[in-house]
Amino acid sequence: MPRVIGIDIPEKKKLFISLTYIYGIGRKVSLEIIEKLRLNPDMRAHELTSDQISQINSMLQSEYIVEGDLRRQVQNNIKRLISINSYRGMRHRQGLPTRGQKTKCNSRTRKGKKKTVANKKK
Repeated sequence: MPRVIGIDIPEKKKLFISLTYIYGIGRKVSLEIIEKLRLNPDMRAHELTSDQISQINSMLQSEYIVEGDLRRQVQNNIKRLISINSYRGMRHRQGLPTRGQKTKCNSRTRKGKKKTVANKKK
């Protein structure tokens, strides 16, 4: 398996799909990277040469925020929201949806404090 920024990408999949296994890279960004490096998006990841892998590594490290740095940045943003006691920070602290979703039906089963639901009588 080829390693890009310390992540094993699947070798049997097409290159533009296998680059999406890196945290912070979606299809659009992976196609953008492939276009900048003039690679074939339909080639398989195991067909990459070591020179091409090093080009991808250097581009990702210089132009994009991915993997550990991006995860750290997201966690710092959440900690900042919690520390300033914003509404979104409170929702993060309570483990509830932060983007306006309803919590009456779906979220009850998996978010926030446990709520007991009464059983039906026979």
